[in-house]
Formats: sequence, C-alpha cells, structure tokens
Amino acid sequence: MAIRFPTLPLAFVLSLGLAPAAARADAQAPAGSAKGSLVIAGGALRADNAPVWKKIVELAGGRGARIAVFPTAAGNPERSGRLTAEILASYGARPFVVPLAARLAATDVRRAADDPQLAASVRSAGGAFFTGGDQGRITAALRHADGGDSAVLDALWDLYRRGGVIAGTSAGAAIMSKTMFYEGRAPLPTLRDGITDGRDIAPGLGFIGDEVFVDQHLLIRGRFARMLPAMLAKHYKLGLGIDENTAAVVAPDRSIAVIGYKGALLLDLGQASVDAARTGFNVTGARISYLDSGDRYDPASGRFTPGPDKEKVDPADPSYRGPLFAADILGNTAVVDLLMKLCDSDQARATGIAFGDPAGAAAERGFEFTFTRTPESEGWTSNRADTYSVYRVRMDVRPVKLALPLYRAE
Repeated sequence: MAIRFPTLPLAFVLSLGLAPAAARADAQAPAGSAKGSLVIAGGALRADNAPVWKKIVELAGGRGARIAVFPTAAGNPERSGRLTAEILASYGARPFVVPLAARLAATDVRRAADDPQLAASVRSAGGAFFTGGDQGRITAALRHADGGDSAVLDALWDLYRRGGVIAGTSAGAAIMSKTMFYEGRAPLPTLRDGITDGRDIAPGLGFIGDEVFVDQHLLIRGRFARMLPAMLAKHYKLGLGIDENTAAVVAPDRSIAVIGYKGALLLDLGQASVDAARTGFNVTGARISYLDSGDRYDPASGRFTPGPDKEKVDPADPSYRGPLFAADILGNTAVVDLLMKLCDSDQARATGIAFGDPAGAAAERGFEFTFTRTPESEGWTSNRADTYSVYRVRMDVRPVKLALPLYRAE
C-alpha cells in the first residue's frame, strides 16, 4: 500500500478510514480516563523489526487500525511519510499520512496544524507515529508561537488519553519527554561546556510525563553521558536512553518493556549529588541499569523483571577476572560492554575514561567514569544467547586532566 502526498487533496487524505464510531467513542470518553501507551524507538528502526511494528499496530487496535503518520521532522517528508505508511500497512494497519511539515511543498504548516478536519482525523485514529529527522520541526509545527497547543496536538492528546498509542523513532522519540535535546551536541562537548536552554535543550511534547527524560541513539553514540547534565539541569531523577532499532513500550500503568534489537539504559539520579566546589561536571552516586530486549521495569515500585530466558549471574563463579577498564567509555556500546563484564567479574569496580582529539581544543580536559557494584546491584545473563541485563550499578563521574601527549611513538 503506497500513500503519497502532497498531491492528494486534503479531503482524500482524511477519508482514509475515518471512523465515526471511534469519533463518537472519543466524544463520550470521560475526563481523566486512563492514558494510552507509548512505543519509543531509539532511531534507525528497520522495516523488518517485526516486534516493534507489530506492537504499534496491536496497541493501535490490531489489524485494520488507523494510524496517523507524522513525517513532520523529516528532511524529505513526502518520502518519509510514504515509506513509513507502507511499512505500517505491511503489518496490517490502515495508515494515513498527516500533511503537516514545514518542508512539505505548498503547505502552510501553522494553518494545517489548526485545520479542524485534520484534527478530527487524528483524534479518531487508534495511534500516531512520528518519523525521524529534526525534533524541533515537530514542536514548531504542533505548538503556537506563544507556546499554546494547536488543534492537531490537542487531538493527539485526546487520542492518547482515550487509550491509543503514540509512537515515534529518533526525533519522534525525543519529543516524548517534557524536555528534549534540541541541537543535540556530542556527549563530550556537552559534559565540558554544560547545558544551555534553547540551544542544547528545549520543551518537548511530554507524553511520557514530567518524571522521565528520554534520549535516543543511545548506545551506538555514547549519549548516556550527555543525558546526565541535562537531567541535573532540569531536575529529572529518571532517564531512559534507547538504542537504535530498539523500542521502549510504556504501558498505561507507566511500566516499561524493552523490545527489538538491543536494549536501553536507565539512569537514576535519586541518590546522586554534585560537588559544587569542584571545577567541571561531576556527579556522585548515580545508578545505571541496562535493560535488554525482553526486560521490564516498573518506575513506581522500582522493580526490575529480567526476560524469561535470563538467570542471575553467580558472583562465586565469574566469567571475567582482573581489572576492568575502557579507554573510550563513549564509544559504540562501550558502557554496556563494561557493565556486562563488571556484573560477571571478580572485580567490584570498573573504570572508563572519555577524552577528545589530542590535537583539538581543551585536549587536556577529560572525564573518568567509575562503576561500582553495590549490594543492590544485580546481573542477569541469557542461557540461550550471549546477552546480559544489569541492574543498579553505582556510577560516579569526575573531571580529570590528561597529561599531554597521551602517547608517543616508540
């Protein structure tokens, strides 16, 4: 099924399955009814990732569910919307593309965001999906200049509160929290220079609520490190960082289940502190967990449930022995690799460092990350695959000064 725009008339776009019964049910929904679900993908979501796409369709109402596709963030919204709709259709949904994008030819994005027909079509759908791109384009399109919500954003909230699903990947994941990364610099410059409102971070749409900060492309880009100063600046206690081709499914009761290719990092700053007298970014007593695909976490109770194929690591029979060190803790999956070894090691502590180009600016400024097992820490391993889950390892970060040159030829 191929759905193309903007050549299609708006009336035709809206006619793709508008369900009067759903509209009547929405009108009759009581105020304060249960929230719906979120499917938050960390980016690079492949068309063949059946667990994620099937979950979106299931939560939208199953086969035949109407899902509004928002290509608002995309550089080429026509192509992004069409391809995403084709994927959803291949999994049994009845998607329709919402022609709401600043980069869509001959479109007045502000007028479209307040179009009553468009809002009604979104409101009556079972779900919505936001593609990747620039998250700033999403918030700029759906919010008025004064910060108020557009008619389409109101419709999305109605869809969600009625029990529908809001899903998104990459930029579509960033908007899920009340605060989102805006320009999104690399982790090391963010640690070195700190967070600036309106440049590094900006208001998101907040579907996940006020308590959880969301970031994406997490493990492959080492972004857990940039989450820390953002969370501290905005007083978040809990951060959820999702890797590529992976999704976190947030249920109406706010429990989190991880599905897809890899996993997600959970950062807990509830016991963390900062030494204001120290020069440079630092944090002591943070907790970091790695939720593998199949794992679940309940923020209300703090309960972690490993996947059904996992068994607890026996500390009396470790797989790794000797010191644990990562020379580039911000490298692709480096932090998870180190955490996995730590939970199945004879060591109680592991260390990683982060630094930049030895020939670049501020080359001597780096950071040390120390990970420590505590009595509450747990490690779980799969008995069918070489995968781990890691729960509540202590993490301390401090600035360090590197001795230059870092190395020399022999």
